[in-house]
Formats: sequence, structure tokens, C-alpha cells
Amino acid sequence: MAGFDPSLQPSDSRGHLLTEQSNERSSELDQLDTTALVNLFVEEDRRPQEAVSAASPVLVNAVDGIVDRLRRGGRLFYLGAGTSGRLGVLDAAECPPTFCSDPQLVQGVLAGGAPALLRSSEGLEDLEDAGRADLEERGFCSDDCLVGIAAGGTTPYVRGGLRYAKTLGALAIAMACVPAEQAPLPCDLDIRLLTGPELLTGSTRLKAGTATKMALNILSTGVMVRLGKVYGNRMVDVSASNSKLVDRSLRILQDLAAVDRGHGLQLLNDAEGSVKTALVMAAAGLSVDQAKSLLQQHDQQLRPALQSCGASLSQP
Repeated sequence: MAGFDPSLQPSDSRGHLLTEQSNERSSELDQLDTTALVNLFVEEDRRPQEAVSAASPVLVNAVDGIVDRLRRGGRLFYLGAGTSGRLGVLDAAECPPTFCSDPQLVQGVLAGGAPALLRSSEGLEDLEDAGRADLEERGFCSDDCLVGIAAGGTTPYVRGGLRYAKTLGALAIAMACVPAEQAPLPCDLDIRLLTGPELLTGSTRLKAGTATKMALNILSTGVMVRLGKVYGNRMVDVSASNSKLVDRSLRILQDLAAVDRGHGLQLLNDAEGSVKTALVMAAAGLSVDQAKSLLQQHDQQLRPALQSCGASLSQP
């Protein structure tokens, strides 16, 4: 078998892990007709939502903990291997265009680096020291937050990274899809997304991956909301970097500042693409420099900035 290394012998069987167990509902998966197969997946894919809902109290604590660190100059890192690591990289990569955040603020660290995004490098997850080394390379420090993602909870690469974070005094958050008693992880906050056995035994890119993506969506979006990058439910820090996002920016200006499209485009141009700055200019009648200064005085928080000068926007 290509790629098989007979020297790789696991120290313990992982068959007891929830993510490795066989799902009785799919015991005859290969004999189902296509309709039955699809319907079975649809039914099972309700489990990720239930799993995330059950983990909501820890997710609340994680959002608040991350926000506290980021407000003090820290950063957020996602660390993982295989599917778990790729999901972290995906979430991190989507923050700058959605929230105009510094690319260094939220970072995805994947075992094997960029090549592992396109070509599976799962063997690298067995290197516990590599998790620490990859974090050290990025200057990870005590001010930062780490979300170590490991569906089965046993990935040495992730365990090493979490242990290093704990040693530094950084905020260490674990995210796994097995009960803590099956695979304890060194962490301050323990997010367990119990999605149950996969329809394809052991394939955690399925329900476990779905629940992980949902939880990461909540973490990053919740953090950015708390940091003032959202007004109502509008992404007022969106980066107008392509035609779709320029159109979205103009619609935000139309809806919240009650300006026509032409005026909105002029405001956006004067504000160098910053929707938040353009909104302050429109609502408070300020110049671009005055609007930027006002936002800076209020830590880039749009609502308090507007309230300080008696201005307001339409309710979203």
C-alpha cells in the first residue's frame, strides 16, 4: 500500500473513541439505494447542531476569554492537523475580508503548512513537538489564545501545542468531538462537540467536521461582534475589495445612513473603502479625518462613537 509505514505502530488502540465507533444506522451503507443513502445523511446531519447547542455555555466563555485577550493586544490561533487544521485555516482566512481585521489577528496553523491544504499530510499529526515549534515560529506568547482542534482528541500535534500554550500562560482552548474522559486535553476551556459515530466509520470530515465549522463560525463571529466590527447585523468593517463587496458596502450605507447609491459611492471613495468611516461621515456630517478621529477615540466602536456626538443611524 502506497504511503504505508510499518514502523508507525500506535501506542494504544483508538477504537474506544466516539469518533472511531461504528454507526449502527449505516451498517449496510453500501447496499442502500441513493435516495436512502442521501436521506440517512440528512437525518444524521442534525446531530452537529445538537452538539454545538450542548456546548454553548463553553462557547460563551471562549468568546469572552478570546475578546479579553485580543483587547489587550493578543492574537487568536487555530491549531490542527488534517480536516481539523484545514477548517481552522479556512475560518482564519475569512476574517480579514469579512471584518477588515489584520491578517495576523486570527491565524490558522496547519500541520504540514500550506502544502497540507491541498495534499493530505496526516502523518505529520503524530509529531507532538511540531505543534509547539509551529507556534514558536509565529511568536506565540502569553498574551495570545490557542484553539487546539482535534476531532478524536488524541492528535499529538495539537496536544503539544495546547501543552505549550498552558506552559506560557496563554489561553488554551480545546475543541474535540469525543467525551473528555475518553481523551483529556491540557486546556483552560474544553469544547466538546459530541456528534456520535460517523456514517462512514472514522471519517471525521463528516459530522465532526460540520460541528467544528459551526463552532468556529460562532467563535470568530462572536469575537468580532464584541470587538465592534458589527452594527446590528451588518458587517460594517467589511473590506470593499471586489465588486460584490462594494455592492454590499453601498447597500449598508443606503440602509443605515439613508443615502442614495451615488452619494454612498462618494462617501465610500472619500473614506478609502471604510464603510464604518463612511457611516460616521454620513450620520454626523463629519469630514473623513474627523470621522476617523472620532472612531479612534472610541476604540473603533461605531455605536458609542455616534452616541458621543448625538448622531444616529437607521435601525438595521
